[in-house]
Formats: sequence, structure tokens, C-alpha cells
Amino acid sequence: MTRAPARARTFVASALSVTVLLITAACVAYEREVPRALPQGVPEPPAATTPSPSATASPSAVTGRSTPVLNDEQLEAALITEADLGPPWAAAQAPALWRDGTLKATADDGDCRRLLEVLYTEEPFGVPAGPRASVTLDDTAEGTQLREQIGAHGPEDVERALEWLRTLPERCERFRAKTARSGAQDVEVTELPLPDTAGDARAALRVTLTGRGPDGAPARLTVDLAAIRVGEDAIVLTNGGFGEVRAEVTQAMAQLGADRLAEVARQGRLRV
Repeated sequence: MTRAPARARTFVASALSVTVLLITAACVAYEREVPRALPQGVPEPPAATTPSPSATASPSAVTGRSTPVLNDEQLEAALITEADLGPPWAAAQAPALWRDGTLKATADDGDCRRLLEVLYTEEPFGVPAGPRASVTLDDTAEGTQLREQIGAHGPEDVERALEWLRTLPERCERFRAKTARSGAQDVEVTELPLPDTAGDARAALRVTLTGRGPDGAPARLTVDLAAIRVGEDAIVLTNGGFGEVRAEVTQAMAQLGADRLAEVARQGRLRV
């Protein structure tokens, strides 16, 4: 019997992992009595059915902080893990080489330059005030890397940053970037839809840089950036690399990460 090529077997395993994590995220949402994430390709409900920002804002956003700040241990518990993704994902051993090699870049336009800085620093909301937690995972088949960070930020600051991110697919749809080690890059920015049940507010982008890699060979770097507010905490999720970056992984982990953080915060309030 002819055996399937290793590449094909890896792709099938990866596809199965994506299916499992999407189901997991949906089940987590159902068990916590929140609406489930929409399956890939299913249109979201009309805008009229979506609660307004004021309706979805946490009590602390309206009346000031009324819940305790989550500590380091609680934030760690809210992070996604390699078990949520399954093989071929594993704990990262080091930062991705493409971060300095290609993503460290600049542009003439102010908004586009700021976008590149945000992608590199992974801090669309600035430096968190107080406790923070992060995790970095590698897709060992594709060579891509996913990173989640959680920290406390003022809701008003987060909302301003989210509103700015939402303007970038139009403001910075296509532009030219100058990188530190990989020469000029053609950059494209598109919106990445997230489930409307992921946190209290959200915005996400897919950014691609096409040109040459640090070794001089033709290359295409794809980076997903998802930013989500959950009460007075915020999640920053990046998923990128020169290999295949799966949007459904970014979307499912955004939903799961937001649900997990909301649950940790709820349990923290119950213990006060």
C-alpha cells in the first residue's frame, strides 16, 4: 500500500486540529452560557442585532473599577495552551526569527508606520498597568508562531485603540515598507473578522509583507493581529510566519481566550 507523503499527513493532522479547536471553543462558549462563535463562512447577524458598546460595557467601564484586579496566577490560568490547539503546536523555544528580520520596519505614512510598530511590539494598547501574562506557541509544521498577551488597560484607552485599528484596512490598505534586514516590502492590510461573542469589543487585522526574506530569497510574511477587550483587561493575539497562517486558528483562539478570561474574572468576583 502506498503511504501518504509526510507533508500530506501533516496537513491532514493540522486540519483535524483546527476542526477540534473550533469545536472546543464553541463548547466552552456554550457551557458558559454565552453565544457560541459562528462557524467559518457563516455570516454574522445584522448589525442591528449587535448590542451597542454601552450595552456591552462592563460595570467597571461605567462606574469605575468595581472588580478586583486579576493577579498573575489568575491571568496565567486564562491563557490558551498548546493543549487547546493540539499537534503540531508546541511551546515555543525562542522568538520567531522573522520578527527582527522582516517585521522590524518603517513607512512614510504615520498611521502605517504606527501599525508596523504595533505589530513588532505587540502592544496596540501600550504597556499594561499591573499584572500581565503571556504565552508563545509554535506550529512546528508550518514554522508559524502564535502569541497571546493579557494585561489590564483602561477601557477608554482600549476603545480608542480598537477604533484606530478598524480604520487601517482603508487607511493602510496597500503601502511600501522599509525593513531593517529584508529590503523593501509591499504591505497589504485587510480586516480579519472575529466572532462577535469574543469579549466586549474587538478588532483584528491580517497584514502581509511581500518581498524578500533576510536570506535574500522571495518571501511572504503573514501576521494576524487580534485585539480584544474583556472587562478592564485586554487580550493581544498575534499569529504569523512565512508558512500558512490559518485565519480560523486566530479566530478560534480569540474566542477561546476571551471566554477563558471572562470565566477567570467571574470566578475571581465570586471569591471576593
